[in-house]
Amino acid sequence: MKKICSLLSLYFLFNTTMALRLSTPFRPSFTSIQTSSNQTTLCKLVHYATLAPSSHNTQCWRFRINEAVKTITVLPDFKRRCPTVDPDDHHLFVTLGCAVENLVVAAQAHGYNPKVDASSPEDGIRIKLYPGDGSPAAKTREELFEAIPKRQVSRCEYDGKPLSQEELRQLEEAGTSTSEDVNVRVLLITDRDKMNHIRDHVIGSNTVQMNDANFKNELCSWVRFNENDATAHGDGLYGKCTGNPALPTVIGKMIFNLVARAGTENKKIVKQVESSAGFAVFVSARNDPRHWVEAGRCYERFALTATVLGIRNAFLNQPVEVEEARPQFSAMVGLEQMERPDLIVRFGKGPAMQVSPRRPVEDVVEWTDE
Repeated sequence: MKKICSLLSLYFLFNTTMALRLSTPFRPSFTSIQTSSNQTTLCKLVHYATLAPSSHNTQCWRFRINEAVKTITVLPDFKRRCPTVDPDDHHLFVTLGCAVENLVVAAQAHGYNPKVDASSPEDGIRIKLYPGDGSPAAKTREELFEAIPKRQVSRCEYDGKPLSQEELRQLEEAGTSTSEDVNVRVLLITDRDKMNHIRDHVIGSNTVQMNDANFKNELCSWVRFNENDATAHGDGLYGKCTGNPALPTVIGKMIFNLVARAGTENKKIVKQVESSAGFAVFVSARNDPRHWVEAGRCYERFALTATVLGIRNAFLNQPVEVEEARPQFSAMVGLEQMERPDLIVRFGKGPAMQVSPRRPVEDVVEWTDE
């Protein structure tokens, strides 16, 4: 019985405590909603925006399209928030930033010159689409656009080899804010001793989370234990891509609550960090939604650039999610008093994983003429 429980623990902790990726059929292709070519183009842009990452794959966004004035507004969907792991909606607004960056890159690839207004993210982030001028600068993001459907969070072990200085330079440049109004920077940490210090903070915070019944219940609510659930919801965490058998939802939830423990997950974290080339810590100058959105944009540029370079990445955000652990982590990486650590990302070369499900575009779009 002890051996069976151990195997079940490995199965469920591997497939639910991290945002895993699914096979391609679960990520629906673009479906035309309207008949006019312009409206179809704007919906295509939304499709690329929805391929952004989100905590627990909640897809906590909506998109309002105004065809007359060529605007797309990215709105928070607070019905999909995670109040336990993300009580201040930090991850929610980071997610919106990731979606905005995808939309901007896709709009440029479609010949537009997008301008973003994120002055009041709680009310929506407005992207105005102006005609592009066809200049070479407008074409520099073509590789990033092609990387959007390939980008993934790879929760596997990497090859442990260091990256070149040029690769690190490109990642740092991509992950640093270019905005004049908000300041977000990325710290690339490749020193093994410092990486091990970060690992220890991750393990400590992961232990806190896995011993929190509310955290586990919230996590479990986003787990899709079988293909029917994953297909019906088009969201959440589903582990079929690992080759493990599906289970009826009721049984899956019972076993999850019995075997979800910190110990096995912490051992996996050790191996993941050992196999990684480094950590990227994204840092906001101020702790407010505008900066969180910008942090999401910076991360998404980082992730798309990494995809172009054949570099994988995955979140280990536990020390920024556990509020009491955040100050100690901030001090350890040398942040200033007003700065907030937004995301902790490990990176390295490794195999591609499969992609996660997405809801159809028509489920997240609304139209307006105002």
